Formats: sequence, structure tokens, C-alpha cells
Amino acid sequence: MRRRDLLGLGAAGLLPRSPAAQAPFQFTDVAAKAGLTAPVIYGDPDKKKYILETNGCGIAFFDYDHDGWIDIFAPGGSRLVGAAPSTSNRLYKNNRDGTFTDVTRKAGLERAAWASGVCIGDYNNDGFDDLFVSCWGQNILYRNNGNGTFTDVTKEAGLLHVKPEWGAGCTFTDYNRDGFLDLFVGTYLNFDLKTVPLPGAGENCNWKGIAVNCGPKGLPTGHNFLYRNNGNGTFTDVSESSGIAKVDRRYAMTAVAADFDDDGWPDIFVACDSTPSILYKNNHDGTFTDISLEAGVAYNEDGREQAGMGVAVGDASNSGRLDIFKTHFADDTPILYKNSGKGHFEDITSKAGLGAFTRYVGWGAGFADFDNDGFLDLLFVNGSVYPEVELYFAEFKYKNPRVLLRNLGNGEFQDVSGVCGPGIIARHSSRGCAFGDFDNDGNVDVAIMNMGEPPSLLRNETRNSNRWLKLKLIGTKSNRSAIGARAFVTAGGRRQRQEVLSQSSFYSQSDLRLHFGLGSADAADVEIHWPSGLKETYLGVKSNRIVLLQEGKSAALSG
Repeated sequence: MRRRDLLGLGAAGLLPRSPAAQAPFQFTDVAAKAGLTAPVIYGDPDKKKYILETNGCGIAFFDYDHDGWIDIFAPGGSRLVGAAPSTSNRLYKNNRDGTFTDVTRKAGLERAAWASGVCIGDYNNDGFDDLFVSCWGQNILYRNNGNGTFTDVTKEAGLLHVKPEWGAGCTFTDYNRDGFLDLFVGTYLNFDLKTVPLPGAGENCNWKGIAVNCGPKGLPTGHNFLYRNNGNGTFTDVSESSGIAKVDRRYAMTAVAADFDDDGWPDIFVACDSTPSILYKNNHDGTFTDISLEAGVAYNEDGREQAGMGVAVGDASNSGRLDIFKTHFADDTPILYKNSGKGHFEDITSKAGLGAFTRYVGWGAGFADFDNDGFLDLLFVNGSVYPEVELYFAEFKYKNPRVLLRNLGNGEFQDVSGVCGPGIIARHSSRGCAFGDFDNDGNVDVAIMNMGEPPSLLRNETRNSNRWLKLKLIGTKSNRSAIGARAFVTAGGRRQRQEVLSQSSFYSQSDLRLHFGLGSADAADVEIHWPSGLKETYLGVKSNRIVLLQEGKSAALSG
């Protein structure tokens, strides 16, 4: 089925055909001008012999030096055969003028690895966000030293695996609400170069009659891990006692920790490839139960498992509850689960106008209010895993454009991808993407990982009179990064809800600051539900500001 991506036809053309309706957003890729020039190497660029070379990795927006300007961390992979140029993680410091400086070596982050996921959180509550990278081989925990440098503390923190694993989705979350961030890490599958079959070797090694890399089906599944923070810089593996390891036979990918049933305790959703997804419900006693089947998020509405890759979490209809959007493989649609309350979800993919998106392999995704009108829009990136296939099928290109959907405010989305600028229609084989306002101009921008190319940095150049509010939350009794905090903003007759997340999209980390579009409202009332259980209200917060809110100091505003 051909995706209707021209002239805003994705939601049955519900908007009038005016220039404003056709192009509500404008994005330009400014990566080269900004100094993001190093390619992300991930396997052979022309053919993918093994699945290890196909999945790519995430990307992160985070303010590592706490100067109020978000920086960019771009992990990477390597090559199995031949020399791979510039195979290293990259840390780009924001120069506050639209450009970035590569400070990887200075920061102590220069390292070649087969990276997958990235998530951040201040695990030791010292005021500086730390960095965790999941990898094939050994995962890495980098402690932020607070002086612009990082130290690999994986071993001393107790996070080394006894054998190599393929780390996948990861997220910091304070599951026991003790004020210290714990760590969830999924594994994709058990990958061994000595035993993995070659392309075309079996039924799981062909696609549309073409010999391709094998998997994930037919390869052994991995295991999920939960590490409890001991409060002294170390972690204890509680995967078995918590019930996390009980869920098996899954190819785990992106992990998102959030309070999906609004009981005040963080749950964990895991998108799984070619197997049912997982929703770990927090039982409030240190244990979790997978309720994905009864909650309605294990399968699609036809009861079929899907190739879950990326996850966007947000209140798409301003109902006060968190919905889930998940990307999938070509010949299948992405899926939008509407949160009906108490942790129950309904598949509304077709109702929302998303049933026609079957052409591309989708990866990173995010809800963000790109025009600041008070409704969360949706963007997801695409890219095939089979560069060989387009030699036989012209419609299945390895590099694909992005998909940008405007929230119409009536439960439906309109595809405006074809009219919102070169940053959207340019073709790349993308994987992770992160969302944040890198130039602090009040518009949400996007950083994107591209296979074999430098990252994209999509600057949001949308211009209108809508106003905005950005909240930076700091925990005191709660974890310092305020991960798991819920914010409710009321303005212009609308009540919006967002949560501070440690991972979403595909293996990626978005800005920890929460961005709200306010429409024409010049002030908003803000309510914060901290992970500790404390609730605080701030009335009449002025718009077009970045506001710092510290737990326990509801009378004070700064920004």
C-alpha cells in the first residue's frame, strides 16, 4: 500500500488546502553547519551479512555540563571486516551559537564499541547526569565527574556481565521510590559469530525471495535485567527476585519507564521485535508482573505480534493519560495505543489515520508539540535493514524520508511530511532520534542517527505567534534528575500531561526538560507530581520561559 504523504492527505485531507495548513512546520537539517560531521559507522555500508550490522543505535540530547544548553551524544558501532574509520562514540558540546564542538577525547568518552541504547540519569545524586550505553559485548556506565569528563565505572558499579550480551533498550527508573535511580536493561538476542547462519541459509534468512541476514526469528532470545541502586554507587542484580527475568522468549528493543496506570509507581514498557511486547506493572513491593496481554499492548488489534522497534510515549489527546505509539517493519503499520485509564489500552491506529503507513521500516519516534498549539504532534524516522533488496525492488529503498504527522486535536493525525522542508523529505537509513530545543528558541528540534552517515540535526524553523513553556525539574527527596516526575500544565482551556523519561524513541534519550506548547496563552498553571509522592502547584507561570522547579520549593521559580 502506498503511503499518502503529499499535500497533507494522511488523515483524509481534513485540513483546508491553504499554505498554512499544508506546511504547519518547517525543518532544516543544519548538522553540517553545526559541526556534526563524523559518520556513524555501523557494519558494511553496502550489504549486511549479519543482523548485528542492521539495528544501529540511538542518540542523546543531554546537558552534560549543566550550562542550560543541551549537548549531543552520538554512540556508534564498527565493522566486522576491514578498517572502520572514526569508530568512536561522539560527544558534541553546544557552543550556544548554533554550533557544536567535538569534545569526545577531552571528556574521556573516546571508545569504539557496538553500541545500542543510550539513557541518562544522575544515579549517584551528585547533581550531574550520568551516561549509560548498552552494547553488544559489555554495557558501559560512565560517571559524570562534574568537570566536563566521564569515568567508566561499569565494573565498580557491579554492572559487568559474566558473559557477553547484546544490550538493547535501557532506562533509569526509581522503581522502589527510595530516591536513587535503578537501571533496567533489555537484551535483544544471543548473537555469536561462530554459530549464526549466513544469509539465505533458512526460512528466517530470506525476505521477498532475496537472501538476507538471518533473524531475529530462529536465533536464541536474550534476557532482561533489573539492577537496584544500593545508594553507594553500586548496583545489585535483582532480575530474578523482581520478576523481570520471568518474562522470556522475547527480542527486547526500546524500553520506556513511566507510570502508565497513574498509581504513582513507574512501570516499564518494552517494545519487542517479532514477539509480544512487554508491560511490566510495578507491584509496589519491589516486584513486577507482565500485564501486556490484559492491558492490550502485547499484540495489535488483530491479535498478531509485530516487529516492535521504537516507542513514543505521550498524552496525544490531552486526556491526562500516557498513550503509546510503536514503530514496526515494512508491510505492517505502526500502532497507536490509546490509554483508556487504569493501565488499559485500545488500538486506535486506524481511527487516528495511521493505517496507511506500511511502506517503510520505522525506528525512532516521538511525540512533540512542534507548532506550540497545545497538541502533541508525531514524528518517526525510517530505514531498511536490507541494502541489497532495492537492487531487486525499487519500492523498498534502503534510505527513506521521515514521517511527520500533525495532531488535528480531534483524535486524528494528518500527514504533512511532504511539505515541511528538506529536513523531512531527505532520504537516510535512520535509527534513533531524540527531541529537544538545542538553540533554546522555544521550538522542539530533532537529532537523528543515520547509518553510515553523520547525524542529522533538524532545526525547527516553524514561525507563528504561539507561546510555550519549558520546565527543568530537580529532585531533592526524589532522584536528582526527577526521572518519573509527572507535570500537568493548564493553559488556554487545555490540561496537558508529560513525564520525565530516561529513554524513548529508538534506544535514544531526549532532553529531560519538559516542553509545553501553550497556544495564545501568556501564562499557565503547573502541577508537579514528584516520584517521592509530593505534589506541588505553581500558579500563573509566565510563558516563553525556561523555568527551573526544585522539589520542595513550590514558592520559588527561576528561569
